[in-house]
Amino acid sequence: MTTIGVHCSHEQIHPAQLLQDVQRAEQLGFDAAMSSDHFSPWSERQGQSGFAWAWLGAALATTRLPFGVVNAPGQRYHPAIVAQALGTLGAMFPGRIWAALGSGEASNEHITGDPWPPKEVRNARVRECVEVIRRLLAGEEVTHQGLVTVDRARLWSLPDPLPHLVGPAVSVTTAGEAAAWADGLITVNQPHDKLRQMIDAYRDAGGQGPLRLQVHLSWDPSMHRAEAIAHDQWRTNTFPPPASWDIDSAETFDITSEHVPLEQVKQVVLVSDDLHRHAAWLAEYVELGFDELYLHHVGQEQQVFQEAFADRVLPQLQGH
Repeated sequence: MTTIGVHCSHEQIHPAQLLQDVQRAEQLGFDAAMSSDHFSPWSERQGQSGFAWAWLGAALATTRLPFGVVNAPGQRYHPAIVAQALGTLGAMFPGRIWAALGSGEASNEHITGDPWPPKEVRNARVRECVEVIRRLLAGEEVTHQGLVTVDRARLWSLPDPLPHLVGPAVSVTTAGEAAAWADGLITVNQPHDKLRQMIDAYRDAGGQGPLRLQVHLSWDPSMHRAEAIAHDQWRTNTFPPPASWDIDSAETFDITSEHVPLEQVKQVVLVSDDLHRHAAWLAEYVELGFDELYLHHVGQEQQVFQEAFADRVLPQLQGH
């Protein structure tokens, strides 16, 4: 049966409120959660950027849900620190933590003052970081010289089982490349033909593990309100790469997105006041082969969405 979880957006919601939100999600019947890991929001209107790793400790301790986190090792995070964080959470909460390791965005990574590398360099850096993290989680002492440097690092508190390291992808090419190292694939809602191509590219290249999908959506009993929420909170997230990778501040995202129309937002956010329509959209993703769906209502207020979907949408997806 497909896992239906929630996405916990640190860019949008105060960490104390976000903790209450994920606790409520468990009580209402959601199966899992995943977390963003940002130093900066996408927009000044979003206005938050809680530290994901501290929050994950609290969330894991106060729920029984499994959690994922999206992380970009190599610049803001040294891979040994990512390994230590994953290892500690995995040791305390066995089998309940996974990490999607990507190449990151300048809006978060520029804080180090280091140059923002070209995409091909960032991709190679992630591959090095994945190797370092895997070896450390396995208990090895690691020394590495390359795009990242590691000097005689060893983790003394080890997880059992090993946390899954998941490949995030938004393109068919990246999905195929992730198959060489990932324990699973995660992407975001896109046109179905592209999602099918991504799944095929990953599986055909030997990719193993679950297929996960983060679904951006906006629901409200009022269609006007559902549209307003999506446009206010997520119009900064409508730009394709490389803009989404390379813009380096919330202020610039806001200026750039000032005239983005609602129809452009609807290309990346599923917007409807009809819960049956949302259930049908999600069922289509299940039919495509995704094992886990993580629902991200792009509004800052989560309770009404969670209660409505738990009551009217989750039952329609049970048995898929």
